[in-house]
Amino acid sequence: MTDTAPAPERTSPEEVERILAAAAAAAPAWGATSPTERAEALIRIADRLDEHAGELVPIAQLETGLSEARLTGELKRTSVQLRLFAEVVRDGAYLDARLDAADPDFVLGPRPDVRRVLEPVGVAVNFAASNFPFAFSVAGGDSAAALAAGCPVILKGHSGHPRLSVATTRVVREALAEVGAPDGVFELVLGQEAGTTVLDDDRVDVGTFTGSIHVGRLLADRAAARPRPINFFGELGSVNPVFVTAAAIEERAEALAEGFVTSVSGSAGQLCTKPGFLWVPAGAPAEELLGRVAAAAAGVDEHRLLNPSIGRSYRQRRLDVIGDEGVRIVFEGEVRVDDDEQTWATPTIVRTTPEALERAGERLLDEVFGPLSIVVEYEPGTDLAARLEALYVGNLTGTIQAADGEETPELAALVTALARKTGRVLFGGWPTGVAVTPAMQHGGPYPATSNDSSTSVGTSSIARFLRGVAYQNAPQWALPAPLQDANPWGVPQHVAPAGESAGWGRD
Repeated sequence: MTDTAPAPERTSPEEVERILAAAAAAAPAWGATSPTERAEALIRIADRLDEHAGELVPIAQLETGLSEARLTGELKRTSVQLRLFAEVVRDGAYLDARLDAADPDFVLGPRPDVRRVLEPVGVAVNFAASNFPFAFSVAGGDSAAALAAGCPVILKGHSGHPRLSVATTRVVREALAEVGAPDGVFELVLGQEAGTTVLDDDRVDVGTFTGSIHVGRLLADRAAARPRPINFFGELGSVNPVFVTAAAIEERAEALAEGFVTSVSGSAGQLCTKPGFLWVPAGAPAEELLGRVAAAAAGVDEHRLLNPSIGRSYRQRRLDVIGDEGVRIVFEGEVRVDDDEQTWATPTIVRTTPEALERAGERLLDEVFGPLSIVVEYEPGTDLAARLEALYVGNLTGTIQAADGEETPELAALVTALARKTGRVLFGGWPTGVAVTPAMQHGGPYPATSNDSSTSVGTSSIARFLRGVAYQNAPQWALPAPLQDANPWGVPQHVAPAGESAGWGRD
């Protein structure tokens, strides 16, 4: 039976203090768990989430308005992500264990025995996202990566799905208890005050966030202003421009139109990788494509936005965009508000020019969180790389839709510019549907993220919760397991033997 009991609106100060103390006490023991033990814990969480899908998905539907199919897939993605990190922990390469043997003949003078490994940074606070109630929320990517690294997690639940947060936390905690994890390894707090109290507390060592630029920047600045500043990894905002060539339209106009509309309208456009801008060649190619876009958009059913606050923001941003003098309508979607003040919408697609986009500035360039996208019609010979550099700040993604085999100096320059401005460059696809794979990069220059060297998806995301520690001339008993000669965990070790420095740089 689905749990419909109301969740508490906020965690009391007394309970927040208990949670902080428990997490701090658990950190040393959890950080010292072996790869086998920690992997078993991650797999047990994944198993229990899968087993409770029949309970969790209906709660998520009620609170977010997202479809059963979308949420079922997202929950599976969450459990797969946990299993992927179990493999990362078992492999041990993420520890980057380095052993430099003592070397009396080192070219710069005698070298001591130095051994370095990545160790858990400590207690993590994770501010959950509204638009991914499983994959970027309680047991989502940030929590999975932190737990895999050996960091206890304090999850600040999102106000958009509090009952789901409580129910999911219960599943995670029960799974951890089954494998004997220390008390305090995973805790939940609710309410803005509780979240900021945790972020401010000196027992917390790192923070993560997925949400708006405004809130994310406030939290990042707060983390930096602490007496002991901490790293804060926020995923904030992105408009994900897509650039289409005339040859691509000639080759596959129908597929481009359908793919674009699907990517814009999926989950009511409430995805951080939604293509907010589609650059198309002006004239006949644009008319050919946009006629098909309008037809595809007309076939999309209305979808509820996540909550009344997001609905209000979308309605205002949509009015700002379609009211701009440089904008024309391709397809004017519908918007309605129900008796519960929830917003329902179909996609809105508009068109403009690079010059009008530049004149409008933030009014058009700022992210619209919802099912709206802007088509930008560029003239032949337009330097798209220069336009990208001039108009856009950092983004999660940038996409090129070219014809099969199409290769030009202009496209090469655009690829270079996209690599500077984004964290992921796509060819021939659409940026929504982020794959949970080792090589994935889900980050980018500010304001896509607050730290452009990090990712919140993929196995490299574990690095956010680790720090390097070197041991010099330490006896074997004092070394952590990954640095011992016996290597009891069997992790990869990069060994620099004595005597090799004389040959550096020589064939």
